[in-house]
Amino acid sequence: MATVGEVLENTAQTIDPQEFSWEGLIQVAVVAVIGVVVIQVTQKLMTKLLKRSKMPPGMHRYMLLIMKILLWTLLVLVVLGSIGAEVTSIIALLSVAGLAVSMALQNTLSNVAGGIMLLVVKPFQVGHYIEANGVQGTVSAISLSYTTLVTVDNREIIIPNSEMASNKITNNSSLGTRRLDLMFSASYDDATQDVIEALKDALSRVPQVLEEPEEPMVHLREYQSSCIVYETRSWILSSDYWTAYFAIQEEVREAFLRHNVHMTYDRLTVHIAESE
Repeated sequence: MATVGEVLENTAQTIDPQEFSWEGLIQVAVVAVIGVVVIQVTQKLMTKLLKRSKMPPGMHRYMLLIMKILLWTLLVLVVLGSIGAEVTSIIALLSVAGLAVSMALQNTLSNVAGGIMLLVVKPFQVGHYIEANGVQGTVSAISLSYTTLVTVDNREIIIPNSEMASNKITNNSSLGTRRLDLMFSASYDDATQDVIEALKDALSRVPQVLEEPEEPMVHLREYQSSCIVYETRSWILSSDYWTAYFAIQEEVREAFLRHNVHMTYDRLTVHIAESE
């Protein structure tokens, strides 16, 4: 395969300066000017088409950039061809160079491919609270290469899109509401109905708890060695999750006190044997 120097030398040899004339130079200039105008018009038309299309806005600038590179490369080849240069070798050189670049940027191209899939499929949007790749956070930015999450303690996590596209994604915001399930324990000495009424009272005092799609529910979940476990199920707005979570925890303690329900905790009883 010819080297870069050989390709440039062969291209230079195909151009004979003595063959140039004012008419030839004018012809090349006209071709170049027309090519520039065509590129500008094509870019404007492409911009309008992209705005009208259903393609995600995040992909617009990348599509325009790729098209711009291709058009300018084509124009350069046309101009070189019009002055008698051998463009076949240049095209072969560009192909080899493109292959080398793609091999060197394999990870980057993998991220770009993942970004395109995320932008097209749209498993999440900016502002959604998601769980992905072992982390949780609110999506603050989606680029073609990386997705940025902001955690609840205000840390910024940047994840490559190749990893986002190949892992399970849990979107906690896309449906608008979610069910909050919590467990509470009570003593065996407390009547079941008393505990249920206390938990319902606690849920009724939390304004974030919704009546739709289902009313708050309380059930006896299981019997353990030293307590009975009860489960509460309540629907809330996705954006109110943590507010409701902490509010219910606080209200349950107060409700147990009002209804004389005993919270259980681990206790150790020690018997001391008296020596004879």
